Amino acid sequence: MVAPERDLEIIWQPISLLVKNQPSEDSDWYARYEFTHKLLRVMESVRAAHGDDAVFSLYWELGKRIHHEGDRSFDPKQAVAAAGFDVSHVDAFDDPVWDDEIERRMAVGLDLAGTDIGTPIMAFDDAGGDKVAIFGPVITRVPSRGESLQVWDAVVTLTTTPGFWELKRTRTERPEFGAPPEGYRYSGV
Repeated sequence: MVAPERDLEIIWQPISLLVKNQPSEDSDWYARYEFTHKLLRVMESVRAAHGDDAVFSLYWELGKRIHHEGDRSFDPKQAVAAAGFDVSHVDAFDDPVWDDEIERRMAVGLDLAGTDIGTPIMAFDDAGGDKVAIFGPVITRVPSRGESLQVWDAVVTLTTTPGFWELKRTRTERPEFGAPPEGYRYSGV
């Protein structure tokens, strides 16, 4: 909702919690992190073939399945096809050749925002043209259009304020994702 109102160009970048958090293989989180890391490989295959603009379609489809439907073991071929791409991109799922690109792209955000944070990380140019980044915002439900614009403007103001580093409070509610978003298919394929 904010991008067209603030003339933003969004480039989705990966962050692998498998790489960042390095859980042991016997951790309860390992399988979940490994699955999403492999999905990032597929995302980078899509990016390599179709460019940055294509990533949103796949990211949207994956987010719908994981967050709205609560499905963390879906067939990646179905998600890739639903996003409008050839299922051959799923070959990247088990191909570690994509890991260097994931880590390179992750490093850009972590170098800007720090390594003691999680996801999401937002980065943008400040008024002087310098790249700045911040972890967050973490929001448990989708705000209205007007509230979204207020949140964006506040995040920009805080992120570009010299000396500002962090706001945080304990979460007291789980995310409410609402209805799954309408399907979005990449039209440039």
